[in-house]
Amino acid sequence: MDILVNLQAFLATADAAGFSAAARKLNVSTSVVAKRVTQLETRIGTPLFHRSTRQLRLTEAGQRYVHRARGVVTDATDLLSRMGEKGHDLVDHLRIKAPTSLTVARLADAFSAFQTQNPKLKLDIVLIDRPVDPVTEGFDIAIGAFPHSFGGVIDEPLCALKRLLCASPAYLKRHGTPKHPRDLVEHRCLSFLPTGPEWIFDGPRGRISIQVSPLLSSNEGHVLASSAIAGNGIALLSHYLVADALRDGTLKPVLRDFPIPELWVKAAIPERRRNAAAVQALLTLLKASLAPSL
Repeated sequence: MDILVNLQAFLATADAAGFSAAARKLNVSTSVVAKRVTQLETRIGTPLFHRSTRQLRLTEAGQRYVHRARGVVTDATDLLSRMGEKGHDLVDHLRIKAPTSLTVARLADAFSAFQTQNPKLKLDIVLIDRPVDPVTEGFDIAIGAFPHSFGGVIDEPLCALKRLLCASPAYLKRHGTPKHPRDLVEHRCLSFLPTGPEWIFDGPRGRISIQVSPLLSSNEGHVLASSAIAGNGIALLSHYLVADALRDGTLKPVLRDFPIPELWVKAAIPERRRNAAAVQALLTLLKASLAPSL
């Protein structure tokens, strides 16, 4: 068990960038964490951290091994919890990558409900708005809507993600309503940073790609929705972010004859974690929470 606790100390120190913060996380003394990391370094014959009075950072070897170490600790913890579990309580530690806007709007409640149902579970929820390889970056589940795929990873579809263009009535009265996607180059546009300023539409004769020059770009959809409601421009947003504003008329759909291609929200799961009971339970809850579409 020494190797396991030493690996846990290494990972906690890497995550916290310091022995003191790692000690607080592990509920042990700082000297114990430092001793465990030193024991691990002695065992493998190479330093894992560059130490100085001001900074603690991973060496090249530390960077190389941190994600593999996380996988080993996860697998060992899962095995031990299965061997010792009683009844049907889930005991695990899940690291989850999720997109910011979707988590704030919908997934936060789902994660809270999941932990309420499974009080012995530990969750690390990291909000990242880019494609993530869960194997190399040490996640059990990576949620997103990007079309990327990775080796050794299972993609589990969660729900369709509907998107649309919208603007406030005041903006459309002041600046006019575009009739064709190419008209957008003359308009004030509000763009979601992760998907970029290239806006793609389905037209009667096929796909249309327009490069806009955004007045505002953000990786948080609520920022863009608020700006659109304030009359600052035309926004390309997920439907779930603006459903209420569309119902009460503070936002109006734009270019209905040129729909935005649908995306799919999916969960990327390392193959070795695919059958973990906690992973499967979370997938079931997410599908129920998000279905049939956003």
